[in-house]
Amino acid sequence: MHDELVDHLTRSTPLGRGEALRVVQDVLAYFDESTEEFVRRRHRELQTQGLVNAEIFERIGADLRYRAVAPPELTLRQLRRIVYG
Repeated sequence: MHDELVDHLTRSTPLGRGEALRVVQDVLAYFDESTEEFVRRRHRELQTQGLVNAEIFERIGADLRYRAVAPPELTLRQLRRIVYG
């Protein structure tokens, strides 16, 4: 699985092959998260930091632009519906 990337990491970093493979798998799992899962997770994380919804949804909207495959821009209403149904 992704041998070329694992080989590149072992050549360009001090990681061993097993460690490089785990890094690749962790990164792929992170980006495999759906938009809805990402929005819900980030909402929970930002709530625990004491942010209010206005700040949370603004930050989530900005974060979505930097996903590996960015979804279409979501309105505040769409973000709220993902979180609260």
